[in-house]
Amino acid sequence: MDPDEDLLARSAREPTAFEPLVARHSDALHGYLVRRAPAAADDLLSEVWLQAYAHRATFDAARGSARGWLFGVARNVLSRHRQTAARAAAREEQQPDAVTADPWQAVDQRLDAASVAPELRRRLAELPSVERELLLLVAWEQLTPAEAAAAVGIPAGTARSRLHRARARLRDGLTGSARTTLTGDFA
Repeated sequence: MDPDEDLLARSAREPTAFEPLVARHSDALHGYLVRRAPAAADDLLSEVWLQAYAHRATFDAARGSARGWLFGVARNVLSRHRQTAARAAAREEQQPDAVTADPWQAVDQRLDAASVAPELRRRLAELPSVERELLLLVAWEQLTPAEAAAAVGIPAGTARSRLHRARARLRDGLTGSARTTLTGDFA
């Protein structure tokens, strides 16, 4: 089995070399998107692969793994989707019967400790966006800190320190029962 980095490099001259990447990473990328934009995840995954294929020549193995690069592409696609959705929501806000969706509803449904969900959601929202994204990439997507760093476009050392800081903020900010429930997840 060829390493992802070799496949990406080879795909610039041999397009069929890109196909195994789709097979290997679609489930993980789809999960990433489902947890962040459940209703649009399938469409977003298609866009991720279109963007990844179109920009495959920009991959630089010296900056990180192919997996981290792919999650970076997914993050950018998701960001553009959210910007478009925010503009649409702003237009709908002008209408009297506009319904707003809770972007954390998917998180609430997946948390085992439902009683902790509101506090955890609040604490996650208080984290700086890069720290929150790093934490979620590592916790949910099972990326290494170095892969998560590549996905958000920062050096690996910076990612590790921000990840440590995010975990400490979550742990320190949670109250007694929530802290007891989540200590193993964020310690």
